[in-house]
Amino acid sequence: MSIENDVYIGTIVNYRTGYHKQKTDQILLKVKDIDKNLARTLIGYKVSWPYIESKIFGKITGLHGRSGTLRAKFKKGIPGQGLGSSVKIYK
Repeated sequence: MSIENDVYIGTIVNYRTGYHKQKTDQILLKVKDIDKNLARTLIGYKVSWPYIESKIFGKITGLHGRSGTLRAKFKKGIPGQGLGSSVKIYK
């Protein structure tokens, strides 16, 4: 779902987790109406949270799984209140 030129809205699904801890600076994103092939083209785009007043910035680093979920790394960790909220994805 593109709003303007190369600007998308994504939803934070969860943190990236391991067996013993969760990485709060790495999150999983789901973009509505994006399939796996189009999600692959978004690698390298910038991400900002929260959507309206951007305070924390990051970058999409890769895909997660086969369904088109994206993995993003932020410079600073996202707080727990950010889970389920929207992020802006732009070039």
